[in-house]
Amino acid sequence: MITYNDIYEASKKERYSEQLQQLPKNFVNEVANYLNEKREISSKDNDLFSDVIVKTKKQLENAITLFKELILRRKKKILNLVLVASETGISKQDFENMLPFEKTLFEELMKSIDLSEKTLNDMLNGSQQEQKNELIVFREFVEEFVGLEGEKMGAYEKGQIANIPKEIAKILIDSGKAELAGD
Repeated sequence: MITYNDIYEASKKERYSEQLQQLPKNFVNEVANYLNEKREISSKDNDLFSDVIVKTKKQLENAITLFKELILRRKKKILNLVLVASETGISKQDFENMLPFEKTLFEELMKSIDLSEKTLNDMLNGSQQEQKNELIVFREFVEEFVGLEGEKMGAYEKGQIANIPKEIAKILIDSGKAELAGD
């Protein structure tokens, strides 16, 4: 069971270190449980002026603030790691310290950087070919599917923007599951 002090210590370690800090794999779930427990206690109407309820509400507010700060610092560090990795590669230690959703974020950002680099190189080499991808916005949830070259694509959430091959974009748009971004 996580405590306020655990959240505080994790935030403090992240703040004062340049490296991405190791967190327990179930850290986010534990924080969610902690916050829900504090919300339940602070929402009781028995005695609005009870010192315990007032203290719990303040602790809840502070815990939320600390957690948001912790996640923001980790995102900034991951963005820096993406920039470094795109030029030099990444330290295995940094990748191991990422939570599962952070690894996904890192990998998706690396794909975007790689695509951008390829496009830039194509432009510099004068081979501005016809655009092969289309930027679309999903109008509904679309489960994972296999692309034209056998690669896994998705799943995509409603409102998510994706840069995908034109042929697949046309199918999704024609079926009403997506629309061109910017329309």
